[in-house]
Amino acid sequence: MSRVEATTEALSVAVAAQVPVLLWGAPGTGKTSALRALADAAGLPCEVVIASIREPSDFAGLPVVIDGEVSFAPPSWARRLAAEGRGLLFLDELSTAPPAVQAALLRVVLERVVGDLILPDDVVVVAAANPPEQAADGWDLSAPLANRFCHLDWVVDARSFAEGMAAGFPAPATVSLPQGWQRHLVSTRALVSAFALVRPALVVAPPTDATEAGRGWPSPRTWEMTARLLAACRACAASEEALSSLVRGAIGDGAGAEFLAWSSELDLPDPEAVLADPSSFVLPERGDRAYAALSSVAAAVLANTTIDRWMAGWKVLGTAGERAPDIAAVAARLLARCRPAGAAAPPEIKAFLPLLRDAGMLDR
Repeated sequence: MSRVEATTEALSVAVAAQVPVLLWGAPGTGKTSALRALADAAGLPCEVVIASIREPSDFAGLPVVIDGEVSFAPPSWARRLAAEGRGLLFLDELSTAPPAVQAALLRVVLERVVGDLILPDDVVVVAAANPPEQAADGWDLSAPLANRFCHLDWVVDARSFAEGMAAGFPAPATVSLPQGWQRHLVSTRALVSAFALVRPALVVAPPTDATEAGRGWPSPRTWEMTARLLAACRACAASEEALSSLVRGAIGDGAGAEFLAWSSELDLPDPEAVLADPSSFVLPERGDRAYAALSSVAAAVLANTTIDRWMAGWKVLGTAGERAPDIAAVAARLLARCRPAGAAAPPEIKAFLPLLRDAGMLDR
């Protein structure tokens, strides 16, 4: 798979998962054309807004007085997207937007709020930017705005360009996530949670260099973004290249490389196989692997809760609690919250009674 194909796939996954994404690339490399083509291929309305020629009021809303009260009127492009109920908001030339405009974009990117108008959930924010050294009167992206995006590098592959010039550039492949894909979020959040215990310094690590702070870096927001992107990649069986680009784009190259290497070495048991035969479960020796394995079992029960699966989960925790009670206690909290109607208290729960009593879960 070429870098162009991997980046296009990663972009499509981010759009399908409704994660704001920012394409970085030199001027004239087809970022805008690719976004328009992706919108056309997906059948999505696309509103292109050149951020560098806009005023803060174009995003924060123009103040108007109606019946003695001040309202912030949204621009026409926002009203069109709201009327469609879905689509792409493409913010072009983001790195040439002055700091005041970048500040006005904070709520637009994170909450999809334009003036007093809230855009529908199915409106996805996509942006494009040139590196500051290649942009006309460019600025480094502010850290708060950068932290709201997954950053992807847009590259030009000579072979892909040559083939496109000769035979026409193909429409980018789109990604459709299956219904219920969010069920993967429980397990991917558990994976991120386990890594946070191993590398607590990477939970929040804003760079001190202005240029690096204008790209992806670790924060609770971008870790949540990472879990969402991982869930989407699992749901659509995305390539390893696309997954790597998305993770690195969300939390930065350094943290992303460390997280990817760590997660690839876990070799966790299949939680469905464990629930089918709880007696087969062997608690990993390493604490991070044990935490991730037990969390994934609890996550599998949460994703599809039946009495049999819930009881099987407690059998696993009962075995693990004998060797690692502190680690098993975290998963026990998760199982206690999803007790299905009609399920009797399993005998394994006795080991966790003090914990559940303190958490106020014994009346469930």
